[in-house]
Amino acid sequence: MQQSPPDLPELIPKKQFGQNFLIQKSAITAIVKAALESGAPCLLEVGPGPGVLTAALLADGRPLWAVDLDPQAIAVLAQRFKGVDHFHLVQGDAVQVPLPGGGPFSVVGNLPYNAATAILTRFLVEDFPWERMVLMFQLEVGQKLLGRPGEKEYGPLSILAQLSCRLTRLMRLGPGAFRPAPKVESAVLLFEPLPGLPVAARKAFLALLHHSFRHRRKTLANNWQGLFPAERIQELLGAEGLSPSVRAEGLPPGAWLALFHRIQAPVGNLSESNT
Repeated sequence: MQQSPPDLPELIPKKQFGQNFLIQKSAITAIVKAALESGAPCLLEVGPGPGVLTAALLADGRPLWAVDLDPQAIAVLAQRFKGVDHFHLVQGDAVQVPLPGGGPFSVVGNLPYNAATAILTRFLVEDFPWERMVLMFQLEVGQKLLGRPGEKEYGPLSILAQLSCRLTRLMRLGPGAFRPAPKVESAVLLFEPLPGLPVAARKAFLALLHHSFRHRRKTLANNWQGLFPAERIQELLGAEGLSPSVRAEGLPPGAWLALFHRIQAPVGNLSESNT
């Protein structure tokens, strides 16, 4: 049976903000439930839009910070939740706006498609105290995050996410779950932190990965030319029992972590870039 959408305050979705508002009640309920199962004392919502998740999150009673770039969304939320003492609005780009102190946080959001990977990367590489994240992505991005060695989806963000988090796909949603309906499907992923890769090392690790995947069809040794001397490349690969013909896409996350530990230093001459 077709579910009727929840009542939404008047807020026109804007393409420049990558807005597609979630209207499927069962998905809203499941996302909020997953976020609130965290024992974190604080909540952070990214991209609240008209506030369909916000209302249910606020009902839990924990302090909630909501970050949105759209000034009209901020105005709608300020009016809708006027007088709610534990609600805090932050207008700005979630890629770079200062995040609230305190925490830890349970983070939840229907991320704007045009900034989703940059927002996720920020939460993975910055020292922000999150206890779990429940985030919506375009299905293609979700598949990249869950990608396996040898798959075309597998890349730097896959490796960083899988070493930093335990990932679970909670649901897959079709275009009809949103207003306006996007041309693509979406996926909601649960992120739970893992201790294997210290946050302080992640920017350098991601820079190494970007350099290593620079030309996917080339060998790792070829991609590392100019980064390490030829003898150092041979030493690194040989010490890990890797063939000189191995490609970046062929190594599982654990092998990447071992290589990074063997290098034992931040890769200072690599430029950090988004996935």
